[in-house]
Amino acid sequence: MKLVSYLRDGHDQLAFLVDDFLYDCDALHPDLPGNMNMFLNYWDDMFETAKSVNNAIIKGIITKDKGIDINTIQLLAPIPFPTSCRDGYAFRQHVAAARRNRKVEMIPEFDQYPIFYFTNHNAIQGPGEIVCMPDHFQKLDFELEIAIVIGKKGRNVLAKDADEYVAGFMIMNDMSARTLQMEEMLLNLGPAKGKDFSTVIGPWLVTPDELAQHLVPAKAGHVGNNYNLSMKCWVNGQEVSQGNVADMDWTFAEIIERCAYGVDILPGDVIGSGTVGTGCFLELNGTKLLNDPNAQTQWLQDGDVVEMEIAGLGMLSNTIRKADSDFSILKLKK
Repeated sequence: MKLVSYLRDGHDQLAFLVDDFLYDCDALHPDLPGNMNMFLNYWDDMFETAKSVNNAIIKGIITKDKGIDINTIQLLAPIPFPTSCRDGYAFRQHVAAARRNRKVEMIPEFDQYPIFYFTNHNAIQGPGEIVCMPDHFQKLDFELEIAIVIGKKGRNVLAKDADEYVAGFMIMNDMSARTLQMEEMLLNLGPAKGKDFSTVIGPWLVTPDELAQHLVPAKAGHVGNNYNLSMKCWVNGQEVSQGNVADMDWTFAEIIERCAYGVDILPGDVIGSGTVGTGCFLELNGTKLLNDPNAQTQWLQDGDVVEMEIAGLGMLSNTIRKADSDFSILKLKK
């Protein structure tokens, strides 16, 4: 299934997506909810009913006159109100390239355990404009990632069982203000202000059964599902990044195992993969400068259009906008 949250009468509305038409879940079956958070809280109870209704739409039993053209509505983040948002560090290629570009050795701990940090779950947004403050434009960056959302409560979940907790997959753009990020991380704390202003997910949630044909084995020594799904990013129509979900070294199952150690994971928790190799300007610029110290670097600017596509998950499109403000925390430095 593909599930969408969109704006209807001032609130988030949950709908099935079939052939570019949206079908409100609660209008098609009395046991289905009208919003994503409710669905996630009763995921196991409602999933088969939802799947049956979705199949009825696909077969034409439920006709298009019950639907709404997706081009006529405002999409929200598929999970408009996540219970938390973590971001991982799953792609070795990205980590190794970024460290190489800084002329430091690959950190051996990467291969020992998966890590993550908490970001601002109140700054989650979907397709559309990303409004940034002046300081954000000091090396403003995208990050091409895949994300999951948890569909049932768990604690001390083992990696071998963890894929059962995944309700679905989305594209994630972990927006990053590099100057702010690098300043605060000099103090070995963060990322905080460099990452807390916008995390984009969307355009819809795709359930694991839709991706079964793309399953591939985890890398040697790892546990859990992985998927052969191409990942691409364009800025103003020019392709800048290309990778594959199958390049994840740490699987979502292994990341979930670490997240759930000694704490509850909850329906609505969003977890990102971390940046795919070549998946941000920080890495791309570093590689260019390593090869040519006079190379011209690129960062996101006001008006830029960022488009991300992952096979099977759709295309996520955002336009960068500058806030109508000249307030700067960088200027407050002592």
